[in-house]
Amino acid sequence: MKDLTRYRNIGIFAHVDAGKTTTTERILKLTGKSHKIGEVHDGEATTDFMDQEKERGITIQSAATSCFWKDHQLNIIDTPGHVDFTIEVYRSLKVLDGGVGVFCGSGGVEPQSETNWRYANDSGVARIIYVNKLDRTGADYYSVVKQVNEILAATPLVMVLPIGIENDFVGVVDLLTEKAWVWDDSGEPDKYEILDVPADMVDDVAMYREQLIETAVEQDDEIMEKYLEGEEVSIDEIKACIRKGTRELAFFPTYCGSSFKNKGVQLVLDAVIDYLPNPTEVKPQPEVDLDGNETGEYAIVDAERPFRALAFKIMDDRYGALTFTRIYSGTLNKGESVLNTFTGKKERVGRMVEMHADSREEIDSAQAGDIIAIVGLKNVQTGHTLCDPDQPATLEPMVFPDPVISIAVTPMNKGASEKMGIALSKMVQEDPSFYVETDFESGETIIKGMGELHLDIKVDILKRTHGVEVEVGKPQVAYRESITKVTNDSYTHKKQSGGSGQFGRIDYIIEPGEPGTGFQFESKVTGGNVPREFWPAVQKGFEQSIVKGVLAGFPCVDLKITLKDGAFHPVDSSAIAFEIAARAGYRQTLPKAGPQLLEPIMNVDVFTPDDHMGDVIGDLNRRRGMIKSQNSNPMGVRIKADVPLSEMFGYIGDLRTMTSGRGQFSMEFDHYAPCPKNVAEDVIKEVKERELAAAK
Repeated sequence: MKDLTRYRNIGIFAHVDAGKTTTTERILKLTGKSHKIGEVHDGEATTDFMDQEKERGITIQSAATSCFWKDHQLNIIDTPGHVDFTIEVYRSLKVLDGGVGVFCGSGGVEPQSETNWRYANDSGVARIIYVNKLDRTGADYYSVVKQVNEILAATPLVMVLPIGIENDFVGVVDLLTEKAWVWDDSGEPDKYEILDVPADMVDDVAMYREQLIETAVEQDDEIMEKYLEGEEVSIDEIKACIRKGTRELAFFPTYCGSSFKNKGVQLVLDAVIDYLPNPTEVKPQPEVDLDGNETGEYAIVDAERPFRALAFKIMDDRYGALTFTRIYSGTLNKGESVLNTFTGKKERVGRMVEMHADSREEIDSAQAGDIIAIVGLKNVQTGHTLCDPDQPATLEPMVFPDPVISIAVTPMNKGASEKMGIALSKMVQEDPSFYVETDFESGETIIKGMGELHLDIKVDILKRTHGVEVEVGKPQVAYRESITKVTNDSYTHKKQSGGSGQFGRIDYIIEPGEPGTGFQFESKVTGGNVPREFWPAVQKGFEQSIVKGVLAGFPCVDLKITLKDGAFHPVDSSAIAFEIAARAGYRQTLPKAGPQLLEPIMNVDVFTPDDHMGDVIGDLNRRRGMIKSQNSNPMGVRIKADVPLSEMFGYIGDLRTMTSGRGQFSMEFDHYAPCPKNVAEDVIKEVKERELAAAK
């Protein structure tokens, strides 16, 4: 049996370019897992093994690896930083017990760090903070600590202070032991000395150490009393308090260094072991019934209990599909069968591997707390539960955001059509935020995703990994439709054609719902005018109709339908008659209810140097943007705005032109809002033209 207290399942997450992947590389070097250090900017990082990652120097899919540090096994997932791939961060955080949030010493708390931090808060994941790149021009550790407090509303617990900054950054002072770790200029991680605190830092160290102890001892009344009475509190007692506070998210131990220069990473690894929880200390995963309601049972992390695991990622490679799985309870042996509660089918586990980025090690068994990959499972998708067939249970599933942008893709030649279909179905399995559908009118294949870069990479993967050349259409926005007026109406469906006929009359109210409420249905029929057994048919008729609005055929959202009366015939009425009445009633009433077009509004976060701020704001205003806030820092200005997605296509190119290549931005979907009349008219006209062209 493995000792679970010596396990740490951790994720490394941050804004794009804060140095997550470089930090992972350094951890692998320090733990002896890799002997050569791969650099991201050379396209040689171990965990960035896709061509698209190497070229762009960014992480696209989370990569899993495991290594050992001081007799503890670390299962590490390096996650992407770009907003279009936050789905990877979300699903990784879902299965991890702890995280390391990496922040750039000069960039500070950047847009994507905020999103990832929010995901980690939602998942209740304990974290330590690592401020990286202190060797960079403009680096300021104390400013980043302040930003964590102000922007993330989190309490950073400062554990180390930097010695020197920018080019003069040589090491850190560990506040607990009051010792200085100083590295030489060789760039080797193990070329350091442990010295006394530099004379000019003694006062600062004393002040920060006192703050550290005061915050930590609040976690334990006895130790706090001891401290307040002036007794010496031991380092082990302080560590126990820090461990408790970290697990309970009361504060976040904060470290600093320069991964690229190999300075400071050892202390982060020590902190992972000292303060982040092991699998048995994390709140266990709730089990749910088939409707997704919690049953009150939990998957307790224990190798002796029934088997429970969550498939959190599917990856296709040359050996077949790999299903990344986090085992929550029980043990899994090679050759056993497991039940997929989503499909109700059993699957045999042929091969299991422990992952190290894209190389793997075969294993015969795995147990609670492990993160492994199973080779060759057929019908398992992201979020499915695998469990003991004799004692089935479902774990809380994952929730994925809806896509906001779509494009049409057409294979360059006829023969590639089937190949494209197979490739796309594999890609959909790997990425739950990527959708594929066929437009029935035009027969085109439509791919949908979270942003331009997301779809751009998907087209690139189609081309390179699967060898399918495609033509790409213009990006399409996922508009919605809704109504503005309360409308009372009635519809009678009557059909007589020899033998029994069809009859159903419904009186109903259609009214706008609150934003985000979707479709609601209620029946207030009394006295049996529409018998109770036909109510579901009426609901079904309306529910199936709202997928197409009356203006431009986009789904209709946020409306409530109340069935208030009607009539039926004892012989001719049937469920199908009432369903048809509801469908026809929808088509009859919706045009009277003030239909309107809604467009997706994106939360846009732009970073620009000071001298280009006016141009950037002017440009956002031209794109119908609403500026929400502007914050200056030494590096430039961060502008937050709400901008319609339709105005944001190609923005990265314009922003780079305006800011001489120094501007950055990220955006994520925020809400739907009514389109201005002129925009709505253009969209409707375009849809009609497309339909006409498809009909020809």
